[in-house]
Amino acid sequence: MADGPLLVFGPRSTTYDLGPAHPLTPRRFAPGIGLLEAIGAVPGLAPEPASDEILEWIHDAGYVEVVRAFSRDPESRSRAGIGPGDTPAFAGMHEAAAAVAGGSLVAMEAILRGEVEHAFHPGGGLHHAMPDRAGGFCVYNDPALAVARARRDGLRVLYIDLDVHHGDGVQRIHWNDPGVMTVSIHETGLALFPGTGFVDEIGGPAARGTKINVPLDPGTGEIGWLAAVRLVLPALAASFRPDVVVSQHGADSHAFDPLAHLRVTTTAMGEAARLVDEIAHRWAGGRWLATGGGGYDIFRVVPRTWSLTWLAGAHREIPAVIPGNWRTRFAAEAERAAGVELPASFDDSPNAGLPYGSREEAADRRAVEIAGEALGAVGLGA
Repeated sequence: MADGPLLVFGPRSTTYDLGPAHPLTPRRFAPGIGLLEAIGAVPGLAPEPASDEILEWIHDAGYVEVVRAFSRDPESRSRAGIGPGDTPAFAGMHEAAAAVAGGSLVAMEAILRGEVEHAFHPGGGLHHAMPDRAGGFCVYNDPALAVARARRDGLRVLYIDLDVHHGDGVQRIHWNDPGVMTVSIHETGLALFPGTGFVDEIGGPAARGTKINVPLDPGTGEIGWLAAVRLVLPALAASFRPDVVVSQHGADSHAFDPLAHLRVTTTAMGEAARLVDEIAHRWAGGRWLATGGGGYDIFRVVPRTWSLTWLAGAHREIPAVIPGNWRTRFAAEAERAAGVELPASFDDSPNAGLPYGSREEAADRRAVEIAGEALGAVGLGA
């Protein structure tokens, strides 16, 4: 195994396939895993389906049966959030989705056994699935399942969600558990799916103050996003004192992503991943499970975000340039499929090379204010 976080990937990872025109495509794995391997990561754990009994820790039994029915007959009438649109049915859906869940589950178990400090499951992070329905490309909620596994050992779990979309499913599933703190930093639900994740969502009656949301304005860039991350994560970790950290590193907050409106860079994403690593070592004995999540620029952004997350857990410096063999391997495909040129470095130029004016400055200033409001909502002040 490579010297670094346990990399969770295997043949079943590419079977979660919502269709050839769907934005969450398994085609991302070739460039994504390819770049990870180019920097020295080696897949060390292949996902296998979680059992129905385990899935039912967080999902209703009736919902699991609905997914099984779609898996056998994808042409069935739409129900439980599955059908034409965000989360279309496909043959083998149950087995593929259960394998994603199983990947995060067994990665967490390896961490809990002390076999590894860190694990990274790039195909995981399906954070929108609810107990009784699918949503936002997500059938089963693998990060929520990993959190539930740690909770079965009585551990306090800090869940950090950096995807551009609110981590609504994880928040909902653990809404009333004071032993789970969820922190989601995302584009506001006033502008983006799923329409939730506001600062006043702070937890159920038994868990008030353990659910934190930082809903950022469209146009917020790396300066404001990273300032919000730096403001809230250390303060919340110090207050909560977790035993284990689970994180979701969706690449869709990037400026190049086609489905959202933030303007974050890989530079900021890499720094955020290193901050999560620091938090895990300071408060959780190094126990950290990272997952991938969204990201729909599959050549320029997803591979770099995955690699920067793995490098953070490996405690390695970021290479000066992206390996030439990876760029040679995928350059023609990136040009043909997406009309883009592959980047030469892991970090972006400032503001991803986009114009930065008064509107962007205002959004970045507002990000810090929103982060302070989020802390204030749970009694921590700014």
